[in-house]
Amino acid sequence: MLLRTALRSFFAHKGRMALSLIAVVLSVAFVSGTLVFSDTATSTFDKLFAATASDVSVQPPKPAEDEEPSASEKPRTVPVDAARQLAAVPGVRTAVGQVMVENATLVNPATNKLVGPTSGAPTLVGNWTETPRSAVRLTQGHAPQGAGELVLDADTAKKAGLGLGGRLRVDNAGGRHEFTIAGIASFTTTNPGAALAFLDTPTAQQVLLGEQAYTSVEAFGDGSRGNDRLKADALATLGAGYQVKTAAEQKDENTKNIGSGLGFMKNAMLGFAFISAFVGCFLIINTFSMLVAQRTREIGLLRAIGGSRRQVNRSVLAEALILGVLGSTLGIGAGLGIAVGLIKLMNAIGMELKASDLQIGPSVFLAGYALGIVVTLVAAWFPARRASRIAPMAALRDHGTPAEGCANLVRTVVGLALTAGGGGLLVLAAKAEKAATGGRYLGLGVLLTLIGFVVLGPLLATVVVRVLGALLPAVFGPSGRLAQRNAMRNPRRTGATAAALMVGLALVIGSSVFSASMVTSANAQIDRSVGADYIVQGGRTSITPEMLDAVRRTRGIDHVTTQKFFDPRLQLPDGRSARTNLTAAPPAFFTTDFHLPVTAGSLDAIGRGELGIGEAFAKDHGLKVGDRVTVAYDKDHTQVLPVGAVFAKGSLFGDGSFVDFDTMAKAVPAADQPPVWTFFAKASSGADVAKTLTALEDALEEYPQLTIKDQAGYKKVVQSQVDTLLYLVYGLVGLSITVAVLGVVNTLALSVVERTREIGLLRAIGLSRRQLRRMIRLESVVIAVFGAVLGTGLGLAWGVTAQRVLRDQGLDTLSVPITTLAVTLVASVVIGLVAALVPAFRAGRMNVLTAIATD
Repeated sequence: MLLRTALRSFFAHKGRMALSLIAVVLSVAFVSGTLVFSDTATSTFDKLFAATASDVSVQPPKPAEDEEPSASEKPRTVPVDAARQLAAVPGVRTAVGQVMVENATLVNPATNKLVGPTSGAPTLVGNWTETPRSAVRLTQGHAPQGAGELVLDADTAKKAGLGLGGRLRVDNAGGRHEFTIAGIASFTTTNPGAALAFLDTPTAQQVLLGEQAYTSVEAFGDGSRGNDRLKADALATLGAGYQVKTAAEQKDENTKNIGSGLGFMKNAMLGFAFISAFVGCFLIINTFSMLVAQRTREIGLLRAIGGSRRQVNRSVLAEALILGVLGSTLGIGAGLGIAVGLIKLMNAIGMELKASDLQIGPSVFLAGYALGIVVTLVAAWFPARRASRIAPMAALRDHGTPAEGCANLVRTVVGLALTAGGGGLLVLAAKAEKAATGGRYLGLGVLLTLIGFVVLGPLLATVVVRVLGALLPAVFGPSGRLAQRNAMRNPRRTGATAAALMVGLALVIGSSVFSASMVTSANAQIDRSVGADYIVQGGRTSITPEMLDAVRRTRGIDHVTTQKFFDPRLQLPDGRSARTNLTAAPPAFFTTDFHLPVTAGSLDAIGRGELGIGEAFAKDHGLKVGDRVTVAYDKDHTQVLPVGAVFAKGSLFGDGSFVDFDTMAKAVPAADQPPVWTFFAKASSGADVAKTLTALEDALEEYPQLTIKDQAGYKKVVQSQVDTLLYLVYGLVGLSITVAVLGVVNTLALSVVERTREIGLLRAIGLSRRQLRRMIRLESVVIAVFGAVLGTGLGLAWGVTAQRVLRDQGLDTLSVPITTLAVTLVASVVIGLVAALVPAFRAGRMNVLTAIATD
């Protein structure tokens, strides 16, 4: 009987459940779509790795446990003899020496444009080999023969408009090398988006490595022995100095590397999906609360004829369960469409995935149904609990539930405690000396203030709505007065509806404050600290001497400053050791190109062969000017240096360490020094900076891999990077705002149904259709603006605190985007107007007599 009653009630009010159903569908669709896309991408790469991995791979020795990856341009190698030794191991059918590097750039010499991806997927250049399992196969032309030929993958050739006989240039630290395209190779498996170019083995070794060696040796068994046995025999033959990995180990390693990038995207999308589900809770709560209020007499009669509280509670929860199951089912189906859309998006940026390979595992259904059902049941529990408390005598009264004074008192106490606790944590975060500590306080403070505002929402509604709607009676007359009072009539409902908008808008405002502060701080740092006029970056390839010479010969350039980066370990006076980022640069770097504030010592000390360290590093490790530390570079190169300068926190390079270039060169031979990735140029005194920039771009025109910016251009790069992240956040938050708008529509629609008799009476005493529609629109606008005000307050608090937490990490300037705040408030008015269109239209079409007669 209970299930029959729930089903009858659900389908009797299916129109009123529609928007709640949409909210569940959207949340579940985003979660299930993300999981399907992630599983599909992971499966695709798993198949790629499984299809191309050798049975045993011999790779260069692994760095020591305490050694970071070297910044050297030259990749680690395996000697040629290793291939011959591995081929002699019992059970090995063939062993192939492989050369493959990522530090080369492909350029079309005819157009002087880059060939291949400029971000994301890599450009790989190596030697052409014939193996039992290969990612590509030759489909046009022939394999490279001699020093002047090259094979290019078909996808890259198509995108670049290149074919057989075309010319392609390979640029790396060894210079520029032109080749003729002798063959085109097509992928035998999924193209991960990389550009592949192949040379013959001797040429690849000479051009890419500068020595007769391999980057790895790939062995393929004859089937007589397992891969683990082959690995053990290979180690016994070659010695323990190499990394030897089976096919399974190669697959796991590659999957882990790919998974780190996909994992970030997956976690971000799931995070915002759960935020939208949280927002959807308010919509569902309002839906069931209003349905319970409208069915007070029905529930009272059910109690009067013997229905227990438990049965009433279960009846409401059964309706929620039906809603959750239906919404989850539809959401999982819609999630497949989202997954296909994400796959097409990845294809557009170069990662070739196939929609026909969708992976729909049990986790998709478990997560989808768990989310949809749990959200609806949790959201409906509060209305169900109130429904079970309706006394049988309520059947004799009009619709409505008595005020819960005790509940309001508890709500006030809990809400104030949560908000005060969260506010206190935000204050502690802002005052924290360490960013890590402040970040923990900030995260907990954001959570508590959000929950606190949600709990206090109904209590704030009465006060804030009264203020926001104060002008409505004067401007819009009776419609305005009625709209204000309707918004205040049920504070709990108004608070829950506004809270849904508050969450999304708080994230928008908080992100905007943080990003604006980031850009403003970066620009201020550039203005304050950068004396160089031009910044040149090499991207994925290092700067060559030819590039530097071209800049030095440019008219209007005074000097060029290079820098080299190390990641050494410092042996401290107390016996401890610590890693730090170390930059080696000439004196001009400190005296002309950058202005770095110091709290102790002097910049001149660096030029005298002393070490400069950041203030935070000095404080954390108890260092002061005059202390002597041992700098341990790569390959056992060390030198003892005194601390000569301590850089202020928050400066452009305040967290790193510095040493003079000549001082570093005394300890590290040129062959072991890392390459130059970035350099700076200063315009001559009196030279036109803009014209010199044009001349500089012309001088480096033949190096399209370089990025050349003046200070204004560099600021634009910083702005664009921040904007890209911000737009991603806006897009994901848009899902929760969409659900929130549905909540406003749902509240107004059910409110119109609830107030049918009242609307009929208003029409009967002279309120026109136009005034009625205006009343509903104004009520919607007030609710939306109320949510925007709360969201703006929360977002400002979060954004300001985040800036204070990172003040010593370079975010030293607070910037509040007034334009964004204004647009948010205007958008909230538009949201209110749009949300009220359908409910206002339906209310205006009501028949007066029918409405008055409605029970």
